[in-house]
Amino acid sequence: MGGFGRRALGTGALASAASLSMGFPERPASARAPSSVPAGAPSSAPSGAPSVVPAQAPALGRLVENERPLPAFGFTDAGGAPRGVADFAGRGLVINLWATWCAPCVAEMPALDRLQAAVAAEGITVLPLSSDRGGRAVVEAFYAARGLQHLAVWLDPRGAAQRALGARGVPTTVLVDRAGRERARLEGDAPWDRADLVEAVRRLCGGAATAGGNEAT
Repeated sequence: MGGFGRRALGTGALASAASLSMGFPERPASARAPSSVPAGAPSSAPSGAPSVVPAQAPALGRLVENERPLPAFGFTDAGGAPRGVADFAGRGLVINLWATWCAPCVAEMPALDRLQAAVAAEGITVLPLSSDRGGRAVVEAFYAARGLQHLAVWLDPRGAAQRALGARGVPTTVLVDRAGRERARLEGDAPWDRADLVEAVRRLCGGAATAGGNEAT
């Protein structure tokens, strides 16, 4: 992917984000999740896993707006069936790239769960794509340990979405409108249930529900 199309709501973290290397090198030991990661979540990343993106500025200031077509990529549902963004045609999407071994990802998942509860009736779906190689069992155990009730299990163990989207690491969240265009992305964790971010999601992902929109389950 080329450089991000940028109209930043704030510029606090763009310089530091630019210094992060592209691709998915093995995470250094200093970046691995601490031993306080809850039951049901591995405490370290496998070799070759994506790097972890640290949050270094207020969340809304790191939400970089753009407008470009969403590339094609695949992932699977909890049962292993192949899926894609076409399965969500007509819906706004909050695509979150994450893993249970990633401490910033762990920190923001409860907020994403609450975001899903807040916007589901408005035709917006939070799509958390896990890069955990342990697949469904690892993610379901994590959800149970954290009490997550509104997020479905979606799997991307080979990192197809991360490569297609040109993500620098995890967590990365991409906001997609109903026409299938990327409208913004945010690198690092964020309090996605906070009022200003919920409003940004509604504005960029499409707000009101569209008749005939699909929701993959």
